[in-house]
Parts: sequence; C-alpha cells; structure tokens
Amino acid sequence: MTDIIICKRCIMDSTVPNISFNKYGMCNYCTNYLNRLSEIKYNDKNNREFLLKKTLNKIKIKERKKQYDCIVGISGGLDSSYLLYIIKKLGLRPLAVHLDNGWNSELAVSNIEKLVKKLDVDLYTYVIDWEEFKNLQIAFFKANVIDIEMLTDHAIIATLYKVALQNKVNFIIAGTNIASEGIPLPQGWNHFKFDLTNIKYINKKFGSGNKIRSFPTINLIQYFKYRYINRIEWVSLLDYIDYVKDNAIKELSSMDWRPYDKKHYESVFTRFYQGYILPHKFNVDKRKLHYSTLICSSQISRKEALRLMKKQTYDDESALKIDKDFVLKKLGINEKQFEEYIKTPPIPHNKYLSNKKIYKIVRGMIKLI
Repeated sequence: MTDIIICKRCIMDSTVPNISFNKYGMCNYCTNYLNRLSEIKYNDKNNREFLLKKTLNKIKIKERKKQYDCIVGISGGLDSSYLLYIIKKLGLRPLAVHLDNGWNSELAVSNIEKLVKKLDVDLYTYVIDWEEFKNLQIAFFKANVIDIEMLTDHAIIATLYKVALQNKVNFIIAGTNIASEGIPLPQGWNHFKFDLTNIKYINKKFGSGNKIRSFPTINLIQYFKYRYINRIEWVSLLDYIDYVKDNAIKELSSMDWRPYDKKHYESVFTRFYQGYILPHKFNVDKRKLHYSTLICSSQISRKEALRLMKKQTYDDESALKIDKDFVLKKLGINEKQFEEYIKTPPIPHNKYLSNKKIYKIVRGMIKLI
C-alpha cells in the first residue's frame, strides 16, 4: 500500500482527487486558495470596506421602496446565522428564508427561532412534503451517487430565487465565503447543483417516478431568466468583512445562539452523511477540506487541525448509533439494506442523464455575449 502524502502547509493528502505537490511539499489546493486570498478584493482591507459600502448603497437605493431589500437563506448554521446578524447590523431589511426538508436538528430550529425574534426579522419557511423528499433521497441511495445533499442544495437555490421574484427583490445575500470554505470541493466529491435533469432521471429510474410536486426545482431556462432577465443577484457579503469563525460564534452567543460540533451539522442527515456515509462508502472526509481552509485563512494552526483529524468523525459511538438509528428509521431502510448500500461501489453522477455540459456551454455563450 502506498504511503499517504500530507501537504506540508494544509492537511489535504494524496487520497484527494487531482492533488499535486510542489518541491516544498505544498499542494495545489492550498496554493490556489492562497493565490485567490491574496487578490485585492479579499486581501486589502480598504478595498473590502469600499466594496461593502458600494454594495450596501446599491441595495438600499435600488430596493428603497420595497418591504424587503434582500433575501437571506438561513439554515441555523454558523455562516447563515452570522450573515443575518451582520446584515441587520448594517441596516438592511432582510426577509429570512428557510427550507424545511424534514431533517432539521432541534438545535437548528432553536437557533433560527432565537435569531429572527431577537433581530426582528420576518421568516418565511418552505416545507417540502416529507414523503416526496424521502422518496427522492432513497432514489439517490439506490443510484449510489455521492451527492445526496444535491437535493437539498438544489431546493434551497430554487426556493431563494422564487421567493426573491415573488417579493420583487433583486438581491439574494448568501453565506458563501472565502474565509471558511474557499478551497473548492475536489472533483467527484459533489455534483453540479443545478442538474435538474440528473435529479429527474434518478427519480424516474430508481424512485417512485411520480411527478415532482412540492420539491422546489430550477431548470436552466429559469436560472438564466432569474439571473439575466429578472436581474436577481447573489451577493457573498461575508467576503467584504473580516469573517473569523470563533469571533462570529462569540457574537452570536450573546443572543443565546449555540454552536455545532462541525460545519453543516445543523441538519441531522448532513451530520450522518458527512460523518458516516461519505467516509465509509466514498472514502471522503470533508474535515480535510474544512480544516485546510481554516489553516490557510489563519483561523487554526496546522498542528491543531492534525490533532482534530485523529478524532473519529463521530465523537462517540453512542452519538453515531442514535443518528444511524434515527436516519434509517425515518427513511424506512433496515440495517441489512444499509450495509449492502455501503458495500456497493459508487457510481458517478454523469453515468446518468445530466445537463451539466449544456449549462457550461450556454453559460459560456452568455458570458461572451
């Protein structure tokens, strides 16, 4: 067995797809990330302050006559919670939007309730029919594709655009940020989130085959209409401030918001998916990516990241058993079926019908125009 090589600067290693190392033992992932981080729009404080002021003025002026001047998706997790806190602090009038797919943890529900109440923000929650969403997830299990979370991500994007259009709001402010998630996911660790063709095909082949009804969808024509005709913009506002994870947690704690063990653990399914399914079926440990980003943005040390990686993805067996039992029971999968699923070799998304290539071609043509 070949020894695993670990990057000398971050903790990405030779098991990661398309990784390469320079003569100093530093990988292309952290090198590319640091090159991005050094760009003036991220690195120069004065420039970030200028971009923040310019963006705020643009939103406030354009949306001044509307009830809300921006749409903000909120999951109860750190990034979206802190974003909501910051934009209220900056004087914006957001409508918070939450997608309920049936997997919210009690802590996430509590955190959302506390935030919107204390910040005096209106909250719109879209609830997906549980049986429909369950059937879609089971279809993705049967297809043996890696990105089961693509379903939730797709639905969130679709919901945010539709709510923005309904309220005639031109700005969706997202919690995406370079400070905590700037290193992109390696190829094969996820799939193209707009791929409605892939979702429908997998549902038809492995699921109920019923027409999708309550599950929010967005096709390519709708996306380009929202983006280029309705002029709905996505704004990564956290990139314009000094976003430090520990500081954000401290500020939110003053409103009784409570943190999670790891990134994206506000969802019970996400916790089990990242903590068990990804490592055991797909040999993917997203902690490498999350910790490497924090190392490169000087939020934790490499030594601390390596120490954290020695821990199991689940801190204790009892927590794993509770989540596993809960997820399997909720999905209607028995232990034997699940173990067979874990042992079955993964199948790439592009082995099924997909619109990813079409999207890239059309987007490239629009950029040229």
